[in-house]
Amino acid sequence: MAEDHPVSMRNLRDARAAYEEKNSELSTKVHMMKAGSGEEKHSQVSDKLKSIVYGGLDGIITTFAVVSGAAGGGFGIDVILVLGFSNMFADALSMGMGDTLSTMAQNAAVMKEREREAWEFANFPEGEIDEMVTLYVKKGMSKEDATSVVNTMAKYKDFFLDKMMTDELGLMVPDEDENPWKDGFITFLSFVFFGIFPLLGYLVTIGSGLSDTELFGVSIALTGVMLFILGAIKSMFTVQHWIFSGFEILLFGGVTAAVSYVIGWFVESVVISD
Repeated sequence: MAEDHPVSMRNLRDARAAYEEKNSELSTKVHMMKAGSGEEKHSQVSDKLKSIVYGGLDGIITTFAVVSGAAGGGFGIDVILVLGFSNMFADALSMGMGDTLSTMAQNAAVMKEREREAWEFANFPEGEIDEMVTLYVKKGMSKEDATSVVNTMAKYKDFFLDKMMTDELGLMVPDEDENPWKDGFITFLSFVFFGIFPLLGYLVTIGSGLSDTELFGVSIALTGVMLFILGAIKSMFTVQHWIFSGFEILLFGGVTAAVSYVIGWFVESVVISD
C-alpha cells in the first residue's frame, strides 16, 4: 500500500520559495520530503490561523473606523468607548453567527448534491463514468487515457464521488471533522481580541490627563502596529511579500479610518452645528 504524504505548510512554503528562486534543486528536495503526522496537524492549525487573521482584520478595521468617526465628530472618551465596545461585540457576534450559518448552509447544499450524485452512480454508473471521461477529454486527455483514469477511480466509490463533485460541479466536499460552530466561535473571538486594540489607547490612559487628540494618536499608533502585523501574517496565505502585505493592510485601514473621521467631522460641524 502506498504511503500517505500530506502536504505540510512548511513544505508548501519551501515549494513557493523554490519557485520564486527558480531553484530546481530545492524544489526536488521539497518533493522528496516526507510529511509526518505532526506536520498534518500543523496544516490544520494553519487553516484556523487563516480564519483568525481575516477575522482579526475585520475586527480591528471596523472598530477603528467607529473610533475615528466618533473622534472626528468631537465626542468624548465615554461616548467613544460606549460606541466602540457596543459596535465591536455586535459586529463580532453577527460575523461569527453569519460565518457559522453560511458554512452550515453551504455544507448542506454540497452534501445534498453529493447524495444525488451517489444515487445516480448507484443506479447508472456507466452514465457517470461517461460524463467524467468526456470532461477529462475536454481538458486535454486522450479518450483512451481518460477512460483508463476514470475507470480506475470508479473502483473507489467515495473517492470517485468526491472527484465528481470537484471536477464536474466545482464543489468541495466538507471534511468529516469540520465544525461550523467552532469556526464561527473562533471568528468571534478573533474579531473581539483584535477589535479591542483601537480602544486600548483610551482604556489604559484613563485619568492620565491626555487630551482627546493625544488619546486618538495613541489609538492610531496601536492600531497601525497591529494592522501591519496582521497584514504581514496574511502574506502566509498569499503570494505577496510580508512587507508589502503589511503596508497594504495598513494603507487600507488608514483610508477607512480617514473616511470615517471626515464623515464624523462633517456631520458634527456642518449638519449638527447648523
